[in-house]
Amino acid sequence: MTQTIIPTDWQIKRLSGSLGARVIGPNISNVSEQDLAAINALLMEHLVLFFPDQSPSKDDHIAFGRHFGELEGHPNLSNNAEYPELFELVATQGGVADEWHTDITFRPEPALMSILHMVKCPEVGGDTLWSSLYAAYDELSPPMKAMCDGLTALHDAHPHNRPEQMAVHPVVRKHPVTGRKALYVNEHFTRRIVELNATESEAMLAYLTNWVKQPRFTVRYQWSAGTIAMWDNRCTQHMVLNDFEGERIIQRVTIMGDKPEPAEASQWQPYVRDGRLSAMSRHDRQLHQFQKKMGEGTPA
Repeated sequence: MTQTIIPTDWQIKRLSGSLGARVIGPNISNVSEQDLAAINALLMEHLVLFFPDQSPSKDDHIAFGRHFGELEGHPNLSNNAEYPELFELVATQGGVADEWHTDITFRPEPALMSILHMVKCPEVGGDTLWSSLYAAYDELSPPMKAMCDGLTALHDAHPHNRPEQMAVHPVVRKHPVTGRKALYVNEHFTRRIVELNATESEAMLAYLTNWVKQPRFTVRYQWSAGTIAMWDNRCTQHMVLNDFEGERIIQRVTIMGDKPEPAEASQWQPYVRDGRLSAMSRHDRQLHQFQKKMGEGTPA
């Protein structure tokens, strides 16, 4: 396999032991094929990259994202009408994604990569944290790894008031490029471990979703306006600190189309207690009740 050469005039600084690097040198509004190969190689190594002092136009931001795959606007939140591939969030005094999550895991093929432009940020607060799901998996005990390897989990878009959008993904996924295992559950979108009963699922999800927040797995980034960040959604989670006052404007493009591959084949069937419904069936019934309730409140 040919080794990718990183340009010697680029400045690359690791930001934590587990993940994250600041990259100074490339201009994302004018990248060559060699630049793109180097950026992709750095992303595979560091999982999240930060490029300060970029301030691309919307067109340049979208064009940069398209180099990495097909773009899709956010399915449930407002996108820019003129630029449908671009999701924009304007927040003051909060209103941000302040729970740990991986982008859009309620889709059968969740986000592969996200590229964010910090257009405007408050002087203090509003930092973003990322966690390495490689490190979170690697530091589990061998018995816990063995159990997680064969499990699947239900994810849905209930936080977006769209509970009908759901998908089942492996609890541990295999990264298609690196081959490494990543712990793939999050507190925002993951509802249930399919092969466990309700109380077991609740206890295990609580443990795993808190486990990924360990400081040693994370990097925290203090923003400056004009910075571009890009991260690999297949092996990271992130969250925003809701501790700021003032305007915070982000624009994001999302590269879609990656179906999670289980690290190991499932050894168990979905758990169904005698005389009860499966987790998916219960979810379907709750969804039907929700839709019926919403329909009753809608004029004919």
